[in-house]
Formats: sequence, C-alpha cells, structure tokens
Amino acid sequence: MPDQSFLSSLLPAVVFVNPAAGGGRAESCLPQIQKTFEAASVPAEFIPTGSAEELEWKTLGAIKSGKRLLFALGGDGTLHRMVNAASGFDVLLGVLPAGGGNDFAAALQLPEDPVAAARALLRGQPKRVDLARARTADGRVRLYLGGGGLGIDAEAARFASGAFRRLPGRSRYLLSALRAFSTHRALGVKAEFRLSDLAPIESKCLLAAVLNTPTYGAGIRLAPGARLDDGWLDAVIVEDLGALEVLRILPGLFRRGELQTPHLKRLRVQAVKFTTDRPAMFHGDGELLGPAPVEIEIMPQAVRVLAPVET
Repeated sequence: MPDQSFLSSLLPAVVFVNPAAGGGRAESCLPQIQKTFEAASVPAEFIPTGSAEELEWKTLGAIKSGKRLLFALGGDGTLHRMVNAASGFDVLLGVLPAGGGNDFAAALQLPEDPVAAARALLRGQPKRVDLARARTADGRVRLYLGGGGLGIDAEAARFASGAFRRLPGRSRYLLSALRAFSTHRALGVKAEFRLSDLAPIESKCLLAAVLNTPTYGAGIRLAPGARLDDGWLDAVIVEDLGALEVLRILPGLFRRGELQTPHLKRLRVQAVKFTTDRPAMFHGDGELLGPAPVEIEIMPQAVRVLAPVET
C-alpha cells in the first residue's frame, strides 16, 4: 500500500501514456500497469498522447484542473515533455520506464521493468532532484533531466528517434552514433564556465555534453560520478577520435556502456556555455532543443519526483 500520509492528498493520479515509446513497449504493458494501480488502491486516469506537443498541453490541462500526481509511461523524452509542462507548479511526478533509454529512471534506481517500477513508486517517497536549463541561440529555454549535448550525439539523437527508433536499448543509440560518425566532421567547441574559476576550453570535439545523470543513450556511462540532487552538473568533452580509436572503444561501449579513452575530459560545473565553429544543434534527453551557442545551468532541487524507498 502507498504511504497515505502524502499520496492521499494528491489523488487521483494521471498517467500520460506514450503508445510509441520503446517500439510499442509502453502500450503492451499498459494493462498490467493499470492492474498495479488498482491493486495499490490508487485511482488513476490513463491518458494516451499522440505527439510530444499533445503531451505538453494535456499535462498543463491536467495541472490546471487540479491534478497534482502525474506519471509518464514512456521514455526519457516523454518525461522531458511532462517536466517542461509542469515547471513552476506544485506537483509530484513519476516515471514508468518504457522507452528506449530510461537513463533518468536508472539514476533513480528504479527497476527496468515498468510494472515493477510502478510497484516500487506506489510504495515510494518524494524526492527533490536537480534539473538542467538550456538556453539556445534562438532564445528558446528548455529543461532537461538527464543528458544533453552537441556534436555526434545530437546527430545520433536524430537517428535514434528516426531510422533506428525500434531497436532495443543501448544498441539503438550506439548504432545511431555509428551512422552519424560515417559523415562526421570534427566540431570546434569553446566551453566557457560561469560561477567557476575554470579556464575556458577550446577543442575539436566528437561531442560536448552536460549531464545530471551518470548515463545517457541507454546506459552509456559518460559521467559515472553524476548525482541527481547534488547541485552540480558534469560537463564531458570527448575530443575528436579517428576510426581506429572508435573501433577500439566499441566493445566496451556495447558490453558495459563504458567509454574509455584518454581523449575525454570531465568537469564538475554549475553553468557552462558552448560556442561552436559552425552551426550545430543541442539536444536534451534525446530531444533536439535548438542551435548553439547554448548556455546550460543547474537548477538545484527544482522538481519533486517519486522515488523508491531507500534501503
């Protein structure tokens, strides 16, 4: 049974369902999810969403009608949209991981199975976590929970949501990255750090990323020391790699999600600006957010989420 001391005042819940998430995984597990909520005596409305924009306006509509306990049944992109719509409101959010990546759910130490994750969350507790806020050159401001970047990973994000969207887990992102690498040109990036005495870095890059979670791309461990609630972001710069170096690191990436190369820099930051030597797009949580230059900063303890009880 859920802890009625905080859940009872938030009911009924709303679960936004992305039927396409995980190549249809979200839709296939929906009946079991519904039974899990019924067994926990948590009344919930299950609302399918046909597009990212529809998810955002339905989330906003639910909040304005008084709903305060909201779940996303989908992947990181589904949760990304819900978080942006819910920003600034006093709500409690939960993720039922049924997408291709699920890196935020992994950072919360949720079970990989969405039904098991639902059971854990309905016995869980609220937790405040940080967000990253990205302002792109077109003036757009978006929030993201996990990883964001530019370079080859932004191109990979485009393929992962397109031609390779039905592939499972990490293989979807790595094959997307290899596809992007086939036409890759090194990207000149200047990283400038605010609220810090770190000197600017200029480099020809394979990618430049800023993470709030240890992984992205379904378990690629770009920032193994990152934490969701410590008030810091992890900036990661991977210098340009040749084809032979890429082939050398691929086995570790596929098997363990580990990126082991001397051409990698990791820095703890609170705010960073990336400027590029040619037009480049920045992504957050696998969603293309806008063009560089891009400024990313930490928003400490900015959102309240349901998390498993810590043991």
